[in-house]
Amino acid sequence: MRGISETPAEIRSSGCGFSLDRPLDTLEAFQSKSQIAVSLSNRLGTLSRFDPFDRLRAGRLTANYFIDREASSLPRGLPRGLPNVQPQITRRHFPIAMLAFSVASAAAAGESPAAVSLSPAAETTLRSFFGTYCRECHGPDKQKAERRFDQLPLSVTRPDMLIDLQDIVDQLNLGEMPPVDAEKRPEQREVREVVTLLTQLVADGHARFSSTGGQTVLRRLNRREYINTVGDLFGLNMTMFDPTTKFPRDQTAMQMDNIGDALKTSGYLLAQYLDAADQVVEKAFRQAERPHAQTWHFAGDFRQQPELRYSHGKVHQYKYLCLYETANSDKHEGAYGPLAQFSDGVPADGYYEIRVKAEAKFRRHPYDPKIFGMDPEMPFRLGVVSGTIKAGALHLPQPIEPQLGEVIVKDDEPEWHTFKVWLDAGHTPRFTFPNGMLSVRNAYGRILRQHNTMFPPEVRGTTGIVEARVVVMRHGQLPHIRIHEVEIRGPLIDRWPPAGRQVVLGSQPFSPGRTREILKQFADRAYRRPARDDEVDRLFAVVEDRRKQGRNDFEAMKDGLKAALCSPAFLYLVEPEALGATERALPAHALAARLSYFLWSTMPDAELRRLADSGELLKDDVLVAQARRLLASPRASVFVTGFLDSWLNLRSLGDMPPDRGTFARYYAQDLQPAMKRETQLFARDLIERNESIIRFLDADYTFANRPLARLYGLENAVEPARGHEFLRIKFNTPQRGGLLGQGSVLTVSANGIETSPVIRGVWLLENILGTPPAPPPDNVPPIDPDIRGAKSMREILSKHRDNAACYDCHRRIDPLGFALENFDPIGAWRTQYSKGKPIDSSGELPGGHAFQDVAGLKQVLVERKDQFARMLTERLLSYGCGRRMEPLDRRNVNRILEQTKPENYRFRDLIEQAVLSPIFRSK
Repeated sequence: MRGISETPAEIRSSGCGFSLDRPLDTLEAFQSKSQIAVSLSNRLGTLSRFDPFDRLRAGRLTANYFIDREASSLPRGLPRGLPNVQPQITRRHFPIAMLAFSVASAAAAGESPAAVSLSPAAETTLRSFFGTYCRECHGPDKQKAERRFDQLPLSVTRPDMLIDLQDIVDQLNLGEMPPVDAEKRPEQREVREVVTLLTQLVADGHARFSSTGGQTVLRRLNRREYINTVGDLFGLNMTMFDPTTKFPRDQTAMQMDNIGDALKTSGYLLAQYLDAADQVVEKAFRQAERPHAQTWHFAGDFRQQPELRYSHGKVHQYKYLCLYETANSDKHEGAYGPLAQFSDGVPADGYYEIRVKAEAKFRRHPYDPKIFGMDPEMPFRLGVVSGTIKAGALHLPQPIEPQLGEVIVKDDEPEWHTFKVWLDAGHTPRFTFPNGMLSVRNAYGRILRQHNTMFPPEVRGTTGIVEARVVVMRHGQLPHIRIHEVEIRGPLIDRWPPAGRQVVLGSQPFSPGRTREILKQFADRAYRRPARDDEVDRLFAVVEDRRKQGRNDFEAMKDGLKAALCSPAFLYLVEPEALGATERALPAHALAARLSYFLWSTMPDAELRRLADSGELLKDDVLVAQARRLLASPRASVFVTGFLDSWLNLRSLGDMPPDRGTFARYYAQDLQPAMKRETQLFARDLIERNESIIRFLDADYTFANRPLARLYGLENAVEPARGHEFLRIKFNTPQRGGLLGQGSVLTVSANGIETSPVIRGVWLLENILGTPPAPPPDNVPPIDPDIRGAKSMREILSKHRDNAACYDCHRRIDPLGFALENFDPIGAWRTQYSKGKPIDSSGELPGGHAFQDVAGLKQVLVERKDQFARMLTERLLSYGCGRRMEPLDRRNVNRILEQTKPENYRFRDLIEQAVLSPIFRSK
């Protein structure tokens, strides 16, 4: 739909948002199609009065529209030269105009980036090449494909110039130009030199045109920040409540999901904000009266999923609820144990006490352990996850199913276990077997075939899955967890009204006379700064409108809260400033928000707000003390998770899942979450101990549970009784330590079937050295795998590198990737490929640094620790500020490195210095 997906000449934005490309009086079709304006009007009242975007003041970043209202009502802080919609937007069209909200950086506001140029020597090289080899077909006499290279500008002043230069690069890479029948053909050396120069020119051009001039682009909250923030605003437990399920996926830049100019805002997303606000507020006030505790008891009639119902009726007469599989099974037969009689779930939000009488059966069995894929030495574990019938069948996985608790169950001895868990209304507990078998459905037939003589003669010939279940359950020793009884009691209310309700309403009960006071206090917290009187006036106007439409006082007040949740002052990390202000230092409240979203991914807490109110937060010692406080809190786990997902791209772990046949252990032993947990614990340990970031490269230890330790060849490093725990383990070989030996990194840099030195090499260049290669040329033939295993990866890639256009990049990429070839697609060590070809992991980097294997590469990387520290510092700053680091930032980055280098770049010191830097404290 034009007007959203395109950026016209009249309105251009380098920030997030969408723009209008024609007068608004022709947009009725857009209005009727989207229905967004109607939804806004219905939910929030008269929108010409409630104008959440009208007063947004973001200095360099503001709304890209004008309306024919009083001059004092126009958006403030508009930079000079900002393109705008002419005053054709009337009050009649204002609901749609509000949806045209868009933000732009000052660098893009009516200005063009400085031209990207080559050095005189480089320009001479290119002019000579074009004159010698291209003039015949693309010169003054002939212009094939309407291209003329003798007048081609080599100073990039417009984005469209990049297209012409990229076309030349692509044709040279493909070897199609100059054509084979040309009078003169260049040598490969000349082609490589020209491709390198043009590629750098194109890369510099892209960087300049996406530049924000070293300033932070106004950005909206991403999904995880939104969830955390509304949870804190209303004191809600967000464990199983996600109001963002219909939000589009956040766009990423540099693998980060919080870069301002990448976080677009669309009409669809605005509509979802309305739905989310409605869900959040209604949930916060759903329970008007204190619920009474109830008790439910279940025993003797456990009806399981349809596939098991017949066999359980015949063998157990429904006396037990049995669990057989891990939730990673692809067939899910006994992976989840829901209570069929409690499918509607609990009646109210709250904590519930769940008592379960359970035992482990046949952990020790006479069968081939490969049938089950389990570790027979580890005791069985019983887990509890939530589920709701609204999300689908309770015996299958659901989009939101947090782990609520887990215990070890004894062998052949029924024992009561007690869990105290939070459950949302409508959610029911489901029991799981975290270290169960991978596929019970496949186990029945294999047991009967491989161990036929262990069964009574009359059933040895049993065929068919239905009867095989009955035979193996009745006569066999199928490992499983058996639940005898379940008791649920709750909700357990220790205070009323709940704390979350008091957070919004205060200590006094609601009364109509308190409405403005409630809105003011809520807006102060939601906007992360003291709300202005005019902002509160607009919220109160919504309440008044809703009262006139027949809503009672309390319901109208709730609509005012919903209006605040749809305001850009809430949805965007706003940095207000006076018209014409040139000061770039963040005011105290904006600095508090930046620090809190950096380390907690949520709004500032009471202490940060207090220090912002007083202005004390602007002092260096106070700011660093707050950074330490936030880092020391358990809530900083969201920083570790978010930053690692962004820096190392761990967010993509599982996007290309390993083959289930070849890598069954990955699923049977639940390695994916274990791998991610390992890297998170490793990083968190470096922060807590303020250890050097160089340990990311050369540590001789890690944190692993028993399945992960077994993957690393250290089976006995974690004893079976504590097999589910993550313990610090030490490696006895130099190949494994640090990030380059961790399963998360090795799996996310593979394709799930086989490894690629190219993929892993690029990953290392981007995320360890901070020097990503240029994008591959268009239409370069892919690297075809040798499915017969007749060739090694080196032999396959050697032909690819013979291409002159590919050589320059691959000589940087391939040696790094080859160093990791001893690790298979899930990080297990190997010395040969599947068909027996030996693995050669040696290599030599440009500049002459040679190594024999990954241990040698790590030594080379440690020698380049300054480069690694610079990369990590820039990533921290990008993550903390929500923007890319640019050449203008280099001086301040250097200062951080100079301050932390004497102590070998300790991790917490690096974070603190990043927070204290002018980059972090500036707009």
